[in-house]
Parts: sequence; structure tokens; C-alpha cells
Amino acid sequence: MDQNKDNIKILAIIPARSGSKRLAGKNIRILGNKPLITWSIEVAKSITSICDVLVSTDGSDIASVSQKAGASVPWIRPDVLSTDTATSVDVVLHALNWYEGRNGKVDGVMLLQPTSPFRTAETINRGIELFLAHERRPVLGISPAQSHPMWALKIANGIAIPFITDEGFRMRSQDLPPAYVVNGSFYLITPDDLRIRKSFFWDDTVPLLIESEEESIDIDTEFDFIVAEACINKAPNSA
Repeated sequence: MDQNKDNIKILAIIPARSGSKRLAGKNIRILGNKPLITWSIEVAKSITSICDVLVSTDGSDIASVSQKAGASVPWIRPDVLSTDTATSVDVVLHALNWYEGRNGKVDGVMLLQPTSPFRTAETINRGIELFLAHERRPVLGISPAQSHPMWALKIANGIAIPFITDEGFRMRSQDLPPAYVVNGSFYLITPDDLRIRKSFFWDDTVPLLIESEEESIDIDTEFDFIVAEACINKAPNSA
């Protein structure tokens, strides 16, 4: 490890498009006592390894809320990066190139989706430690799969058949091998690697296992938001 967690420079980028179709206005909708995006801004600002928290948005209302929460919002995102076809990589590279062009090189770029409000500072620091311990290979947040892929089906010619042609349907649930899904809460990669590969996921990606169901929540629908509100409102000693 050539750097410790205290002197590495990581740029956190929070993408927040205003045109959400499934849940309108979700990024600034009030969750608990604050806008959804504020949850991610506040936890990112508490991490000493993060040199800046930059919000990339096409919405002036989101920009205003983000600035109030302490994030940097240096511009409104170009229209070309605010379409349904624009990718997270496109958005992050645009912000990264702008930032490094004015503030110098960073050691890592972290993508934090605003739809994962319950990720903790402890989890983010654990991801940074994995990044350093594994020679700055990409780190990706994952969680245990709620539905096992070996029990998934597809429909072909009106017939339900296993999505994975294996013996999964003959196995008891307790005998299935562990399976995981990308939870969308944490991505960390070097700027050079992101520019070369144009992807946060490589064959040698290091998993950041997040087993907390609350931390793994990714708000995309009204039901997801209701679940998130329930997590906040539950009694402290409830299961």
C-alpha cells in the first residue's frame, strides 16, 4: 500500500438527474427530515479521504438543495448528459475531467448514488481500505441476492424454463451457493482505469459486501420510498 487512508485524495461524485420517470422528484423528496440527496452528501462530507463532494445535476432545484447541504455544484449538467441514454460513466467522466482540470489529479473517483440514503461512513471507509489494500483495483458495493439466480425463470414459446441451465431447481434453498447483486450504493475506481475501461466493473473488481438490508436499499419506486420511510420510523428496538 503506497498511501494510507488519511492522505489519499478521492473525489466523490453524486449524479442526480431531475427527470426520474418512476418516482418524480425523488432526489429532493423529503426522507425523514431532509431531502433524499442530502443523506449522501452529508455522509460523504464526513469522510476525511474525500477531498470534495461534487453533485452533477440538470436541475436548478436539485443544485440549490445540494449546495445548501454543502456539496459543490459548479455547473448545470449539459443536456446531452441528461437523457435516458446517458450513462453513469459518461456523467462521472464529465465531472472528473472538469474537476481535475481545475484542481489537479485525484487518486480515486467515487460514485455515490443519491438513491442509497442509508450507506454509512463505516461502509465507505471500509471500501476505501479495500481500494488501497488491493493496489487500487475497482471496488463495488454488493449485497446478498434476495432471489437466487439459479431459481430464476424465463419464458420461451409459452413455456417457463430455468434461466440458468443447471441443477438449481433440484437443490434445497439452503444448499444453493451464495449469490450477490450490485446494490448501487458504492463504486470506487482510479481516474485512469475509468477512462481506459469506461466501466466501473472489471474482471478483477473487489467486492465490498454490504449485508445490512437498510444500507442496500436503492430507491427507484414509490414502494422503495415507503420501505425507506419505514426504516426511519421503526422503533429503535424493533427487529
